[in-house]
Amino acid sequence: MQIYPIEAGNFKLDGGAMFGVVPKKLWTKTNPADDNNMIDIAARCLLIENGDRLTLIDTGMGNKQSDKFFGYYYRWGDHSLENSLKKYGFHPDDITDVFMTHLHFDHCGGSVQWNKDRTGYEPAFKNAAYWSNKDHWRWATEPNRREQASFLKENIMPMQESGHLKFVSQPSSDFAKANELDFGILFVNGHTDKQMIPHINYKGKTLVFMADLLPTAGHLPLPFVMGYDTRPLLTLPEKEKFLKVAAENKYYLFLEHDAHNPIITVQNTDKGVRLNETLSLNEFFN
Repeated sequence: MQIYPIEAGNFKLDGGAMFGVVPKKLWTKTNPADDNNMIDIAARCLLIENGDRLTLIDTGMGNKQSDKFFGYYYRWGDHSLENSLKKYGFHPDDITDVFMTHLHFDHCGGSVQWNKDRTGYEPAFKNAAYWSNKDHWRWATEPNRREQASFLKENIMPMQESGHLKFVSQPSSDFAKANELDFGILFVNGHTDKQMIPHINYKGKTLVFMADLLPTAGHLPLPFVMGYDTRPLLTLPEKEKFLKVAAENKYYLFLEHDAHNPIITVQNTDKGVRLNETLSLNEFFN
């Protein structure tokens, strides 16, 4: 197995929204804000090469939305999904599986693109199966008003309409090995219903793709919960339970949204689980 970090593009989000009820004076210590209160955010995906299988975990925002839409998110840097794949010698047509941790636009927007004459949409990875789960799919296609702006039909429905959509089996417990894929999955419900957190065994280490369970290293303290979470009081015990396991088992946490701390480890302290070590992508993958 080989794993490649895929940078799908950086953007900015309101720091207050990213840290909920936590005072700005506290969260700016780890996530400094600009004059507009915006903080740096990444869309960092993973590509897993295992035999003939190429599995892409999450796909970023994509590029099909309007200039007005992207104007809210202050994109910066020169990363793109296609260029990141090209860096490692891959083309979108090589991808066999696209695994979406959840269907918010900044995690799945790159899964679907305009068709050639821009009259409709098509899968951006024409040879890939697109993986979600039944409960989250229902949640996303019948959205509550809180999340409606994050579940965009043009990002979601073409997966099903094209015949590419598949569902992973959902176990009775919170964590199980996905029979259909090459990694284990932790199901969590605080941010959105049935978000999936991949656990990948890689060269004797456990690499966990954190998605929105832990957006940045600055979110390690338990009360530091995003304002975007639909059930913040559920996020708290989910995060606490996971971080204890991560510290005890020396997991490597791959941070999808932390623009400056790609991979971290954590440790138990008198104040709870806190940052232990920060690794660059090169340090972990090379």
